[in-house]
Amino acid sequence: MRRSYDKHIRLTKEEKDEWQRKAEMACLNESALVRLLMKGYEPKEKPDECFFEAMRELSSIGNNINQLAAKANSLGFIDAPMLYREAERWHKFQADIESVFLRPDKSELKWQ
Repeated sequence: MRRSYDKHIRLTKEEKDEWQRKAEMACLNESALVRLLMKGYEPKEKPDECFFEAMRELSSIGNNINQLAAKANSLGFIDAPMLYREAERWHKFQADIESVFLRPDKSELKWQ
């Protein structure tokens, strides 16, 4: 989407510094932060490296379970529905972690 309108605002040094700090915390540029807030969302702070390591590990586990399920299903000697349920459980867990740590929350501000 092409943004063709430009708005200028005046801030104190403290307000400018706070705006920059909050944008950096959320890994957004300042314009993206304002657009997100205007849509009624509060961005979350970028998680630390431990979170991303856990997500990589969960992803790896989920992929392994899917591979096991596919192989077991083709060979026909293991409970494939159970393995597929476990794979779905891991993928849901991964999505829940992303939701909690990465996705912005809907704001409760009344003026929205």
